[in-house]
Amino acid sequence: QVQLVESGGGLVQAGGSLRLSCAASGGTFSSYAVGWFRQAPGKEREFVAAINWNARNIYYADSLKGRFTVSRDNGKNAVYLQMNSLTPDDTAVYYCAARTWSLTIIEGAYDYWGQGTQVTVSS
Repeated sequence: QVQLVESGGGLVQAGGSLRLSCAASGGTFSSYAVGWFRQAPGKEREFVAAINWNARNIYYADSLKGRFTVSRDNGKNAVYLQMNSLTPDDTAVYYCAARTWSLTIIEGAYDYWGQGTQVTVSS
């Protein structure tokens, strides 16, 4: 079983950048696909990005392509989300999630979730 902990959130001005981290413990993290999701106030949780176990397959939400980059370091049991050119619309709680099977953008297909990290973008 994998435990996930997100970090790196905070308050940033519009146009700024943040790098979120998802640290994993337990299980064989290098065999897991990892997804990032976010939930803005009053909205449903939505897919952001996902990366498979060897980083050869990566998905992004269409609206975020070019601004967000997901990567992983299996040696450190970590996945990262680099977020650039942030806007107030990016304000949300960001979650990482893991699953043992193939890459997917479907939230319900992930087995393990972190507690989330708050990202707030001021205008």
